[in-house]
Amino acid sequence: MNAIVGTHDLLFVTLDTLRHDVARDLAAAGRTPNLVRHLPDGRWEERHAPGSFTYASHQAMFAGFLPTPAAPGPHPRLFAARFAGSETTAEGTFVFETPDLPSALSAAGYRTVCIGGVGFFNRRGPLGSVLPGLFDESHWEPEFGVASPTSFESQVRRAEQVVAALPRDRRLFLFVNVAALHQPNWFHRPGATERDGDSLATHAAALEYVDRHIGRLFQVMSSRRPCFTIVCSDHGTAYGEDGYTGHRLGHETVWTVPYAHFVLEPGVTL
Repeated sequence: MNAIVGTHDLLFVTLDTLRHDVARDLAAAGRTPNLVRHLPDGRWEERHAPGSFTYASHQAMFAGFLPTPAAPGPHPRLFAARFAGSETTAEGTFVFETPDLPSALSAAGYRTVCIGGVGFFNRRGPLGSVLPGLFDESHWEPEFGVASPTSFESQVRRAEQVVAALPRDRRLFLFVNVAALHQPNWFHRPGATERDGDSLATHAAALEYVDRHIGRLFQVMSSRRPCFTIVCSDHGTAYGEDGYTGHRLGHETVWTVPYAHFVLEPGVTL
């Protein structure tokens, strides 16, 4: 990462609440082609989330604790705040002196921008201001949130505006928290009604919706220079497995998440 930071733009996308099994199965079935074309070997990596709900997981990730590979470690990290005794800080790790990655990248000359999705990014109160407050600039509108059937395409439009307004020689760290997978997601399945409710099928339909629009995000973020990109889930969610529903609980469906990182070379096309 020490060769990446300072030369590349950076994009970090959290597909909030996305389950690993759903992401894996849709990729294998050819139902998310725009994501798959960029995944290493066309597959998601199975990892363990650093938290069981959005706030906890993002606090950890912004400190450098990205989802951990689902295999015995230790696993060297891409980013790490400097602290004594770290067993996952390696030669290639970008080590920073601040308490969080956004402030470290800002100090390194990046414009750091957050485009929020779920309520922990809405800046409508003190708690919803903590995570976006780590960035130089943050954006949230109701149309980006969980209740909007067009949330992700609205977020992508805002990302395009952010890039267009930034001087071409200014490096960018863009973080996007995608709310579309989070409940309610029933409206992403054609013909579904609110009475039908959320399910694994509507969760999958929401991921297909994101896939239809993510190419535009990749295109704009690679329009100026190579862009190092992380796409992952912050946690999963349960749909009745073993009697559990939702997240902020210790079930396998919550802890197991999809992860990928890759470089978008300049000139990515839809």
